[in-house]
Amino acid sequence: MKSALYLLIMLWIVFLMPAGIAEETPFMENEYNFVDGSMDVTGGIPETVDESLRRIRDSGVLRVATEPYFPPYEFIDPSLEGQEQIVGSDIELARRIAERMGVRLELVPMEFTEVLPAVADGVCDLGISGLAFTPGRAGQVELSKGYHYTTNNTGSRLLIREEDRDRITSVSDLEKRKIAAQRGSLQEALMADNVPLYQEFRRLSTSEEVYEALRNGSVDAIAVDYENVLAYIEANPDCGLMVVPGIEFILEPQFDGDRVAGKKGNLVLMYFVNGVIDEVLEDGTYQKWFDEYSGYARRIGQ
Repeated sequence: MKSALYLLIMLWIVFLMPAGIAEETPFMENEYNFVDGSMDVTGGIPETVDESLRRIRDSGVLRVATEPYFPPYEFIDPSLEGQEQIVGSDIELARRIAERMGVRLELVPMEFTEVLPAVADGVCDLGISGLAFTPGRAGQVELSKGYHYTTNNTGSRLLIREEDRDRITSVSDLEKRKIAAQRGSLQEALMADNVPLYQEFRRLSTSEEVYEALRNGSVDAIAVDYENVLAYIEANPDCGLMVVPGIEFILEPQFDGDRVAGKKGNLVLMYFVNGVIDEVLEDGTYQKWFDEYSGYARRIGQ
């Protein structure tokens, strides 16, 4: 009698319990709430997929949100037209993802602060725009594994005008000065965490506006991604700006690496994206794109 009852209970567990209780789903986030698992993408989108990938496959279009003012990741080449104007290492990654899916890529340019809402609301399928990991972003959207990491974990730096090299040498020198960062960026958060005293903190819409505010004297210091500022100064050697020596906003290891964003809950889509990321990291393709577009940005003054 007991054995028969035990058998009935086991059959109930296997056949009647809701999916996901009897068997844990293979698609999940890690302890930091980003997706680090991946799938084999060499055969394109699998026949049996969830709604997120099925909709992209059926529409034949992958819509990607990006702010095209962050060389060498994404920027504008004014000599080109239409979608071809938007170039960069991130754009190549977006193109590779669309190719692996077997669909057409549609880039949707917008301000940086609009990228994550566009993804969270389903207006765009993915956001690829030099996005770093933060817990806040991971709570709003699905984030992929990292695909590009700062050199020697250099994180972000403080940029000033060369004329202020002797007046601003430490964070404490900013107490009575104006500072700025791009609104919604990791640099905004790093500046807030590392610069406790300042006269005014301006949050600007684009990285171009941040650089311009420093150049024209509207602010006295800005927080910038280290590799981005290296590309900027190389492309604009007479800009009159410099990195403050010895001030580095270093990232915790789990925060490093740029990520692709997808709508929260679209785990299978992010597993597909991670499969493409695996490809371009294993053979060094993304780093080749990054190096190529670093030189490209310098040549056209971006």
